[in-house]
Amino acid sequence: MTQERADAARNRAKILAAAAELVADKGIEGLGMAEVAAASGVGVGTLYRRFGDRSGLAYALIDAKEREFQEAFLSGPPPLGPGAPSGERVRAFLHGLVDRTFAQLDLLLMAETAGPFARFGGAYEAYHRHLSLLIADANPSADAPFAADALLAPLAANLVIHRGRPPAALKSGLDELLHGVLASPT
Repeated sequence: MTQERADAARNRAKILAAAAELVADKGIEGLGMAEVAAASGVGVGTLYRRFGDRSGLAYALIDAKEREFQEAFLSGPPPLGPGAPSGERVRAFLHGLVDRTFAQLDLLLMAETAGPFARFGGAYEAYHRHLSLLIADANPSADAPFAADALLAPLAANLVIHRGRPPAALKSGLDELLHGVLASPT
């Protein structure tokens, strides 16, 4: 793997910052290649060479936030990161994922609806594996893989938009589901 040149890394950071600001201000419609190039101070050709097209730029924005979130739940401080009981970590993870979803809802909608299995790519599999392990540890009698899918389902971007539930309501609903998942059978 080749090392990214320092100037290329700086340009990438400027481009992603400008793109994120445009999306925050204008929504996904604001993510035009010419607008991002102008806002970041790079040429449109640089943008196309680097990201291919608008969707490549959107995926780069998602990827940057995804890396931050995964770093937090894999090695960050508890309760999201290691060091807290598994049940607490599941709750912190789900609440963090709600926040992460709302932070890039339009971008995630675009990415998750790109194809029939687009939602189930690398990030979903990482979430599923992480939740399955934590659930199995917290409640060995649970069907952890099924429970992980059930807990992740309400966070599909299209369902979040369709239902219109605010973050607090989603977190509360997930807490209720989680209570049932972690309860041991009597």
